[in-house]
Amino acid sequence: MARPKQPTQHHSKLLIWLMVLAALAVVGGLFTWYKFFRELPQPEWVMSSPDMRFKYGSIGAEHDAGIPYWIFYVMPRVFADKLPGPGGWASLGVAWEQGQELPVGFTKKVIGFPRVANNCAVCHTVSYRTRLNENPRFVTAGPAHTDVQGYFRFLIDAARDPRFEPDTLMHEIELVTDLSFVDSMIYRFLLIPITKKRLLEREHQFQWIYRPDFPDWGRGRDDAMNLTKYFMIEFPMDDTFGPTDMPAIWNLNKYDPDKGHTLNWAGDSHDAHSVVIDSALGVLGAEPHDHDDFQRQVEWLLEYLGNKAPPEFPFPIDRQLAAQGGAVFERSCARCHDSAKTGTRLPLETVDTDPGRLQSWSKEAAIAANKVVRDMGIKRRGLVEQTLDGYNAVFLDGIWLRAPYLHNGSVPSLRDLLKPAAQRPTVFWRGYDLYDPVAMGFVSQGADAQRIGTRLDVNSKSGSNQGHEFGTDLPGADKQALLEYLKTL
Repeated sequence: MARPKQPTQHHSKLLIWLMVLAALAVVGGLFTWYKFFRELPQPEWVMSSPDMRFKYGSIGAEHDAGIPYWIFYVMPRVFADKLPGPGGWASLGVAWEQGQELPVGFTKKVIGFPRVANNCAVCHTVSYRTRLNENPRFVTAGPAHTDVQGYFRFLIDAARDPRFEPDTLMHEIELVTDLSFVDSMIYRFLLIPITKKRLLEREHQFQWIYRPDFPDWGRGRDDAMNLTKYFMIEFPMDDTFGPTDMPAIWNLNKYDPDKGHTLNWAGDSHDAHSVVIDSALGVLGAEPHDHDDFQRQVEWLLEYLGNKAPPEFPFPIDRQLAAQGGAVFERSCARCHDSAKTGTRLPLETVDTDPGRLQSWSKEAAIAANKVVRDMGIKRRGLVEQTLDGYNAVFLDGIWLRAPYLHNGSVPSLRDLLKPAAQRPTVFWRGYDLYDPVAMGFVSQGADAQRIGTRLDVNSKSGSNQGHEFGTDLPGADKQALLEYLKTL
């Protein structure tokens, strides 16, 4: 019987090399997974309460829109000249709680390495102070003071700058932390160049926010429908411009589609479910990395915001005067703001306010946006596929904290809103958080407001304060009583 052939020395060496290469491939794969894709849950304190989760909880934006933490940390130091003023990220009007590592609406999550992204709170957490020398109070689901346009510009301007390169950024990073040799190499040769490239890839989508013929949005406003046009559906740039006040999104359960209610300023979305999905997709800036997790986040947000109560007025209220104001409200305001019309669209000629927001959107854009979301496999009723002709009659819950007023935020206070348009302020400053309980709005004039806020001129494009002259002819006593009543809502 023939004996089997013994392996040659050559074959033995080849086998050993194959085993070594396989081991290296396994180690390399584990290293790559650990350093770039390993996903860890956020710390327990983030989920300690619904409010904390809303302010700092990830909705998945770190995957495609996340910025490596240490790059994010040093950017305001390296590119301070690109920010609107001193104070680092705070110069953008973000809400920032004492003791917190990041501003409200900025999330930190480890996906291989710590990354920073945004969630809904960056536009929907308002801060206010009742007196000059106190710490701000923060109300989730309220209209933020954030300069979103300034944030977009800063990221692009920084990426364009020659200083956005490894030597400069690593010098600043090494001043504040001791990265391991491996992590230093990863930042130097991968994360910094890739971050720069990813930011510059979106430069063409931001061209419209640099147009010299468009005024700045300013703090607390965004041009949401143009953002949708140029980011989600990549329409060609046009000459429309429709910045609006960031809305309060508390108590979303008040909207009932069966009663004909629609959402957004122009009633361009069918229901709260659609609005939350579209807003979250806007924050992600891409298709969700994990569809199941995205749907869970949406359901949580709907439950949280659906039941989130508006804040109570923090100053004393004259209850007797407020009761008199309730009667004035029934006579002068309830037909739009507490009736079957509330939450539905009123024709533009009825409210007669600035048409810029309406002009920035179209039936064709709604159809295209709905198709994009549908192609992602996400189900929702979506955007209203029709030409819009007016603005919603808004619910007034928590109206005291929703200044400035009108859809474009062109009237600084409720007291000013009860004046004829010709008597309303024509220039004021948005984004200062000191509240004026007499005017019922934020302080918008004076040295501090000018130093901290952003200027709004009502004669600028889409900034008109005309229209909504309801109640402007009331006697002074009735106006005072009405304002007292509005404090109770």
